[in-house]
Amino acid sequence: MSHKAHLFSLTLGHALIQSCFKQTYTLKRLGHDVLAGLSVGIIAIPLSMALAIASGVAPQYGLYTAIVGGFIIALTGGSRYSISGPTAAFVVLLYPIAHQFGLAGLLLATVMSGIILVMMALLKLGRLIQYIPEPVTLGFTAGIGLVIATLQVKDFFGLSLSVMPESFLDKAYMLVQSVPDFDLASTSVALTTLLVMLLWPKLRTQVPAHLPAIVIGSLLALALNHYGAQIETIGTRFHYTLSDGSTGMGIPPLLPGFEWPWMQAGPDGGTLKLSWSLIQALLPSAFAIAMLGAIESLLCAVVLDGMTGKRHSSNSELLGQGIGNIIAPFFGGIPATAAIARSAANVKAGAQSPVAAVIHSLVLLSSLLLLAQVLAYLPMSAMAALLLVVAWNMSEAPKAWHLIRKAPHSDILVFMTCFSLTVIFDMVIAISVGIVLAALLFMKEIADMTKLYDIGHNLSYVDTPVPQEMLVIKINGPLFFAAADLIFAEIHVLARNKKVVVLYMDGVSILDAGGLSSLNRLVDKFRLEQKTLVISNLQFQPIRSLTRAKVQPIEGLLYFYPTLNKAIDKHVKQCT
Repeated sequence: MSHKAHLFSLTLGHALIQSCFKQTYTLKRLGHDVLAGLSVGIIAIPLSMALAIASGVAPQYGLYTAIVGGFIIALTGGSRYSISGPTAAFVVLLYPIAHQFGLAGLLLATVMSGIILVMMALLKLGRLIQYIPEPVTLGFTAGIGLVIATLQVKDFFGLSLSVMPESFLDKAYMLVQSVPDFDLASTSVALTTLLVMLLWPKLRTQVPAHLPAIVIGSLLALALNHYGAQIETIGTRFHYTLSDGSTGMGIPPLLPGFEWPWMQAGPDGGTLKLSWSLIQALLPSAFAIAMLGAIESLLCAVVLDGMTGKRHSSNSELLGQGIGNIIAPFFGGIPATAAIARSAANVKAGAQSPVAAVIHSLVLLSSLLLLAQVLAYLPMSAMAALLLVVAWNMSEAPKAWHLIRKAPHSDILVFMTCFSLTVIFDMVIAISVGIVLAALLFMKEIADMTKLYDIGHNLSYVDTPVPQEMLVIKINGPLFFAAADLIFAEIHVLARNKKVVVLYMDGVSILDAGGLSSLNRLVDKFRLEQKTLVISNLQFQPIRSLTRAKVQPIEGLLYFYPTLNKAIDKHVKQCT
């Protein structure tokens, strides 16, 4: 199978088949997968909870996502090393959904997004990532990073804000006003956690920075609370009620159970009524989740291919992501996609196959069952510090700054537009406007590349200089709708005192319907002005366009020739 066919094939469980069944899966490779899965699983425990909290739901739903969604996607997807679960990219999308529709609405939107992803896979839209310009992706990721960071200010400083405004600007204004009332103990824990995360990599150990940071931050919070501080933790903020009526603090130490998504808690605490109007209301959000999940998972797969030299199947990856997001919400899972940071850590830890991602999910399941009481002691301020670092990494600030300093003005405009719209409005608008704006600017740049050159006296093209009444023009560049009108209007102006106009079109690779229409208008003008238009050296695509449009030579008006010199020789007598 060719590289291209392999990349865009569609097979359920492609990655598992390629790495475990078409290759010998030895005990040594299993050992590498187990170690990698353990390492990434430990990394994912606090991250999954922190991202769920940032998305507006209780921390256990982040664990459910990584357990169920991560497990299913690993078995059915198309990338060997991807680790799927809740990611920072989703936070900006999920928080408003959870606020407006509750957990039930968020889970239902997740199921719908999974269906959209499966449809995208069946339609073989795995090339999606190739059509998203880098300024668009950098714009919305930088915007997401800023929004996530803003959401962490409250817990980082231990601010006592019960209600936050919905708009970003109002939220930022309220936070700035409230920062002077920060809680010293909570801020100390957050700063300590942040400092450990920033300094730990200098030790160059295999232990990821956020693990010792969370442990040290938790121990400091425990000590400060012992001496009278009131640092909020997962246990003090979140509570659960079991089916027997008993309650507890933190997260329930139970397996995620099956439940219809719309039967979970709605915005008012009750269940949602499944209806067509509810589906219509959630459809834009579901589409946005699917699009972002597709972009994130395919981008992650491309990064991993570069790290390992292996090849993923983009359509199979979309299929796996879709199936995972359809099933996970029935067990409390919010949207899942491949996480670049965790997947890269998986590769660095020596992963060999999707079995490592399966082990990662089992580690999270074990932590849920065995460590729930311990996890309740994690301080919210330390989790906020963790998410600040995640937000910084998500923003890709160094790359964005390089783009602002070095990129063309059109790319900077696209980046700033996407960034601003993501922050002020939402990412759906940002991506839509960004792609349209990038496409328009790209078309303008391509149109500007189409140029005219008078070659009538250029002996590199013609054997002898042409008569005064003949104009020989070389067109260089595509003649599509955005360029053709201007080009043919300019030719008409240049041909004002000429009898014969020869168009040398060796440099025209594209002639679309807009170009044909402009050409026909020029022919009509020349008919009225009794001029002759001669076209030579057509490439294959323009010939095909002219043939399909049934454009034929017109005696005394329009002629076609295979070479420039033959075209000139045939019509030079008209000018004498």
